Amino acid sequence: MGQKTNPIGARLGIIRGWESNWYGSKKDYATKLIEDNKIRTYLNARINKGGIAKIVIERTLNKLIVTIHTSKPGIIIGKGGGEVDRIKEELKKLTGKDDVQINILEIRRPELDANIVGDTIARQIENRINYKRAIKMAIASALRMGAEGIKIKVSGRLGGAEIARTEEIKQGRTPLHTLRMDIDYANVFALTVYGKIGIKVWICKGEVLAKRDLNPNFVGGKEGGLSDRRDRRDGDHGHGRDDRRGGGDRDRRGGGGHRDDRRGGGEHRGGGDRRGGGDRRH
Repeated sequence: MGQKTNPIGARLGIIRGWESNWYGSKKDYATKLIEDNKIRTYLNARINKGGIAKIVIERTLNKLIVTIHTSKPGIIIGKGGGEVDRIKEELKKLTGKDDVQINILEIRRPELDANIVGDTIARQIENRINYKRAIKMAIASALRMGAEGIKIKVSGRLGGAEIARTEEIKQGRTPLHTLRMDIDYANVFALTVYGKIGIKVWICKGEVLAKRDLNPNFVGGKEGGLSDRRDRRDGDHGHGRDDRRGGGDRDRRGGGGHRDDRRGGGEHRGGGDRRGGGDRRH
């Protein structure tokens, strides 16, 4: 249970808000829903390298408000806001509405947003960077920014192998069953020359104990209810564990060498002394 449930869908109305805020009657509900999907698909394709995390769509009687959450607002705004005006005109044509408003919200810590992390890994894989290296870099930066845990799963023809396989790398904790745990999830893909590679990202940002504002445009002080103490504790644990593992391996390997040296040294010393002593006795 819980393994196949989308962690965002399971938390809607509890600690997360909906990304489409509007009322639709039986007649026009389907039309509005399809229109929302068209807007999101279009914007994601149009602003390909804009670091889009999510697109929140709100509707009033005759007005359409589109809020783009991005890590690179400069790319979307363009010189003197020219790019935003172009996007606004294009959305007016797409939806057939005269009153379209576009808001842009900057994400201060993109390392803690699953969509941006997944997209970054996908772009790196497309540029033929080793997938393991890309994943480990993403995990390290997320934990450095205060995530309690992160899990990344990649599947497909990894490294151009003939047979597709799935690999998962995780660090810290990502309890998917705990509904008060703020878990961000994204499912993106990389288009490589040898086929599609799917990337799933789960980022645990900590526990939400207080009542939270479910407005999807609301950005809290700590962006996800992370407590300083937990940040430090889990950040230290995560890194410490890694260092210990790495250090342990190094110590074991290196230590082995030192032990050999010591043994060698002992033999030299002991051997030398004994031989020397023997010579003296003779």
